Amino acid sequence: MAKKIHSPYQALCVFAKKIEKVSLFYQQALGLKVEVSDKSHDLLVGQNYEVVVHAISKAYAQSIEIESPPKRRDDVALKPTFVVDDLEVVRAAAKTNGGFLKPIKQAWRIRGFIVLDGCDPEGNVIQFKQLDPESQ
Repeated sequence: MAKKIHSPYQALCVFAKKIEKVSLFYQQALGLKVEVSDKSHDLLVGQNYEVVVHAISKAYAQSIEIESPPKRRDDVALKPTFVVDDLEVVRAAAKTNGGFLKPIKQAWRIRGFIVLDGCDPEGNVIQFKQLDPESQ
């Protein structure tokens, strides 16, 4: 009997210098579980999406310096957005793992969501949004 393959609706691949740290951030911020892990990547799976944290080649990684706090990579053409149950869970994951989430006073409310930008431990810009209880 063939093994059933689970395919989420959406996926994101993040290339990282330190996959362990970046993987922990996404696990904690998004409630993802590790489905596969080896020295080159972690496959993290949630209910409707997956995140692959993939190691950058060692030769290229040597040329990358990750600052603390990480410098935001604002010159990237894409910004992934994730719906989360609680922005404060994301904030805690960011604080624990070296990422960042803007203060709640900088959030905007749009289409029934509270929306904040942040970044992962290597500066990749991400947006998180939770349902706005005031719009329900």
